[in-house]
Amino acid sequence: MADSRASAERLDYGPYEVLEEVGEGATSIVYRARHRESGDVVALKVMQFDAKKAKMARRLKKLFMTEAALATRVQHPNIVQIYAAEIEDDCAYIAMEFVQGVALREFCTFDKLLPPHRVVEVIFKCAMALDFAGRRGIVHRDIKPDNILLSNDGDVKIMDFGLALNLRKSGADSTFIMGVGSPAYMSPEQIKDYPLNIQSDLYSLGAVMFEMLTGRLPYRAKNRAALMYKIINMDSEPVSILNPSVPEQLDPIVRKSLEKDLYSRYRTGIELAQDLSGAKFQILDDADSIKLSRRFKMVRQCASLFEFENDEIWEILRISHWREYNESRQFMTEGDEGASFGVLLQGEVEVSMRGRRLSVLGAGEVLGELAFFNPGKATRTTTVVAMTDVIFLEVSPAAYALASEETQEHFRKLVVDTLVKRVTESNQKLIETAPMARTGVTDTEFNFDLVPMDGEYNYESPREDLSATSIILTSGGDIVVVEDDPLNSRGEARSFTRK
Repeated sequence: MADSRASAERLDYGPYEVLEEVGEGATSIVYRARHRESGDVVALKVMQFDAKKAKMARRLKKLFMTEAALATRVQHPNIVQIYAAEIEDDCAYIAMEFVQGVALREFCTFDKLLPPHRVVEVIFKCAMALDFAGRRGIVHRDIKPDNILLSNDGDVKIMDFGLALNLRKSGADSTFIMGVGSPAYMSPEQIKDYPLNIQSDLYSLGAVMFEMLTGRLPYRAKNRAALMYKIINMDSEPVSILNPSVPEQLDPIVRKSLEKDLYSRYRTGIELAQDLSGAKFQILDDADSIKLSRRFKMVRQCASLFEFENDEIWEILRISHWREYNESRQFMTEGDEGASFGVLLQGEVEVSMRGRRLSVLGAGEVLGELAFFNPGKATRTTTVVAMTDVIFLEVSPAAYALASEETQEHFRKLVVDTLVKRVTESNQKLIETAPMARTGVTDTEFNFDLVPMDGEYNYESPREDLSATSIILTSGGDIVVVEDDPLNSRGEARSFTRK
């Protein structure tokens, strides 16, 4: 790493000023840096090229270009965002989102394991992120605890797509490089150099889940050859046996993630996330248990959620995001993309459009209801600002899709009722300032000349001496004279048919 270390003396890369080194990988060094003009803090990943090792330099450039090129196609909340990339003669750098936190590697020893329910939350978010990338033809190929960050606020970020395989390219243009990945987390098909898809990433994620639940890898061996043999031919032990605090309900989920047969393994990240969402077990961490119990009580007491059963409330807490915003915080902006909706549990917010206040909403109100009906192309139509400290229970489209049918139906009813109520309220406000409307004629009432006679009459030939009066035209085409017509001497209704 002599060449890489030499780069540490350099204090700037393009518009970025190096602040400190924060990490080192096999091919790069990561610095905390600051953009000179905006002041934004970023993570700056620098790859140093050795002119004496042309072959290695070409490979590093290929890895770099892969990560930079795929960045625009993997914009997801649980994937580290890339802002800029640049190649120079002797090095290349990528400016990406700076995440304050630690890698999951920190929680892979038995004395530092996270509670099972926290592991489920982390793997759930990773599965959703990998599904997002997989649906765009991108396979990460190096999922491991070192490449997944847990931020200080509990969020999850997958990083390092430098080894990613772009399935939508073919032939010489493919980004595939043989033998990449970390052996202990490789799928059987990756070890055999078979074609890869998202199922390979899900296997690796299953290995990460296994390690985070037990403090050990699914397969351990003294050398690489023995390790690969076990991955291809042997089954791992149930996680609940290796760690008694892990509920047995997780055993089949981990086992299915690590299936050697592709037809038996999870085919999409959504499938894995659904099973994780349905896993119910006792929460063993006392602090988290108290916090979740308080949240459950608050959601249970929310008037707009009275129709939800207790099991559905627990389900909502698992799939939703608990957001706490301070007074004056703007957390929805008119014109921004946003498909999530949710329920205001505490506080008041101001809803505005084009700088004009529309309403003030309090606890129990739904926000983002229009996005619920069109999640694929949702654009915020209003701005929402907290007037007090607020708590907002946010539900994304992906989370909603994972909910049970009963929970989805209750959400649909809640959103529809909210929309109807607000349309009615808007109409009432319009009435106060709207001009008076014209008085029109109903569809079935006409002015017509009548003739006091029996039989048929050709009314297409008008007579000047007849006065106009009201009649009714029936749906069958008959003309019926009203009973009090002065020209009807018999004082009774008379019918005429068209001639």
